This record gives sequence, C-alpha cells and structure tokens, in this order.
Amino acid sequence: MPARILIVDDDPNIRDVIGFAVEAAGFGAEFAGNGLEGLAKALRGRFDLVVLDIGLPEMDGFEVCKALRRTSDVPILFLTARDDEIDRVLGMEIGGDDYVIKPFSPRELVARIKAILKRSVRVVADDRPMQRGALEMDVERRLCHVAEREVALTTSEFSLLRALMRRPDHVISRAQLVDDVYGANIHVSDRTIDSHIRNLRAKLADAGCPEAITTVHGVGLRMGACSAT
Repeated sequence: MPARILIVDDDPNIRDVIGFAVEAAGFGAEFAGNGLEGLAKALRGRFDLVVLDIGLPEMDGFEVCKALRRTSDVPILFLTARDDEIDRVLGMEIGGDDYVIKPFSPRELVARIKAILKRSVRVVADDRPMQRGALEMDVERRLCHVAEREVALTTSEFSLLRALMRRPDHVISRAQLVDDVYGANIHVSDRTIDSHIRNLRAKLADAGCPEAITTVHGVGLRMGACSAT
C-alpha cells in the first residue's frame, strides 16, 4: 500500500502543487484547508505523514501539532512562510519532525517526506529490543520505557534514541546521527538536530532518567548510565 499523506494548507495552489508532487512520487494524498479540518482528518484517518502549514486559519499549525501529539506519533513536516528561527525551533520542540520554508522546491519537499518515511520503516524493520540501565526500547512495538514508565517519543526522537542505543558506549558525532536519523544527502541544520536532542533529554529526564545522554564536547554524544531516580 502506498503511504498516505495528509496535506493541510489554506492555499489551494499550494495544496495542488504538493498533491501533484506526492502523487507523482507514488504516495496517496488527502487535503484539508484549515487547522480544525486538518486535526479532525488526522485523528479520524490513518496517515503515514502530515504536511502541516504553520499559518492556518481556525487553528494554527502549532496548535494542531500539540493536539495531535496528545494521542498520535504520526510524523509531521511543517511548512512555514517565515524564515524565522523561533518558528522552526518551536515547531521541533512541540513535536515536529522536520520543516520546509516557503517558497519551496516540490522535489526537496518529496525528498524530506521520503527521508521521514524511511526512518519510520527502519525503526519497524529493526526489531531488536534494547536496554541501558532503567531505559528500555521495544523497537518492534515502538515503545520506550524508563523503569516501566512509558515515554512518548516522536518518530525523529525515537530514531535518534535508537541510533544512540545501538552503540551505547560509542561516541557518535552529530553528522553520524543526522545520517542515521535522516539518511544521507539530506541537509539538516544543527539547530534541528539539537532541538530533537534537547526534547529527548527532557522527556527522559521527566521520566526519571536525567543522565540518559552525555555530551562529549567537540566529539559528539553517547548514552549515559540511565539510572532511574
């Protein structure tokens, strides 16, 4: 079955451009013209990814994302008309997986979508359970627990933690993490990966594992002891 993409944008021309691009790439497309409609469709249907404009009427993209994240880990690719760091960082911190700035290249957008979907497939394909101290990952069921307390992670956060957990005693550079999480030939800014790392650390700390990820300055990251508090 082809992946199903929900496209939420109030501009019909942009919806048409994105719809044509994703369908030409072999994906199925469904559309919504405002935030409330997009949220309702995302909650009602089974989508593999949501392309979500930030500047939506009725309910903006950030609010839609926050509402979705209460019950869903569907990957979210933000569209933003503002080349503004606050928009981008906030989008990643509330659960976005990636972003594209308008005006955008349909080819780049499809490449980003494919990279996100590939991460999801890789997570499902590698079903080896992993444990580090009190931290456990059930990759097959896509679950993360700290001392039996479930931790809700986005696709990007889960992929990032999985990359670190596969080699817990090795220091992994940010460039290696980007390749592991996003795939080669996809440009991702340092701020994007740093936002995911910050979010992941905060979630694990809230679950009782404050030293889960250690920074080795000038080199990269590795797993900490993951002792539950």
